[in-house]
Amino acid sequence: MTRAWNFSAGPAAMPEAVLQQAASEMLDWHGSGMGVMEMSHRGKEFISIYEQAEADLRELLAVPANFRILFMQGGGLAENAIVPLNLSQGGAMDFVLTGSWSQKSHKEAGKYGNARVAATAQADGFTTLPAPAGWRIGADSRYVHICGNETIHGVEFHELPDLKALGCDAPLVVDFSSHVASRPVDWTRVGLVFGGAQKNLGPAGLTLVIVREDLIGRALSVCPSAFDYKLVADNQSMYNTPPTYSIYIAGLVFQWLKAQGGIAAMEQRNIAKAELLYSYIDGSQLYVNKVDKACRSRMNVPFFLRGDDGQPLLDPAHPRNAAFLDAAKAAGLLQLKGHKSVGGMRASIYNAMSIEGVQALITCMREFERTGA
Repeated sequence: MTRAWNFSAGPAAMPEAVLQQAASEMLDWHGSGMGVMEMSHRGKEFISIYEQAEADLRELLAVPANFRILFMQGGGLAENAIVPLNLSQGGAMDFVLTGSWSQKSHKEAGKYGNARVAATAQADGFTTLPAPAGWRIGADSRYVHICGNETIHGVEFHELPDLKALGCDAPLVVDFSSHVASRPVDWTRVGLVFGGAQKNLGPAGLTLVIVREDLIGRALSVCPSAFDYKLVADNQSMYNTPPTYSIYIAGLVFQWLKAQGGIAAMEQRNIAKAELLYSYIDGSQLYVNKVDKACRSRMNVPFFLRGDDGQPLLDPAHPRNAAFLDAAKAAGLLQLKGHKSVGGMRASIYNAMSIEGVQALITCMREFERTGA
């Protein structure tokens, strides 16, 4: 059976080989007589799964020895609270607002300290990125937060900012939920990265935190024990029961990524997929992407259909938008409706989406533009 092409922004499509392996091991993992979701998280079987997953992730992302990898829960949204609980020490934090997710991070952090806006692209409708040279970072900043890739507005930092070049000693915190493992990480420029796994690495339920060791042990006294990075690190992510099955699936994805040639190879594939889709949109009379070409996301491609007047159709209930989604579904292309806050369409083309899937989308878009149906 041919599977549909799933363009969901998350939980997102996963490599078919991973799903097949998980299915084959569902009732009995490696002759243990148990499925993974039935195992004790402290038993030797699961500990071996966990240790292999951590080692593979460290290898894939080239994580330096002075960074700890934490497998946590709560998603990126919970980390918007957990990060300031661990790093703010009740002081000031600076946020660069580039879309909906960085706005949420800024708002949540304000509960635990002085959350300031270092820069914002709101005036441009979050279609650009503020140049780092213009960021207003206080000398007392505990950390500087960015969202590396905004899934809703479709903007991405293709290069992490160098805070030291800006004269800033504060650590950079990066929400990399939606582009983790899609490209290398420059660890010399970051103090902490976090992200939910459900876009590029596995199912919902697992949250990754990779934090420099010198930043651990600063938690506020009100920080819940299960969210204290030091306790989590000291207990090898087993302070409480971790999301065992999600860790197992993520571990299979890590192995799949290694088999594909690693992160450098995935980055080149992702560049090729994004360039193919953006090129078609830019050459079309019916579709438009409003994001500055210098910061277009490789992972999430929002686009709008034009109305008869040539203007983007923002209303998701417009008949032309509905007709496009119907045509896409008939062609086996799923989850293309844009986020409710911005409307339009969105194609999420994470690591598991092949270039054949992108080509199938373009074929559908071209046919819809030609026939209007």
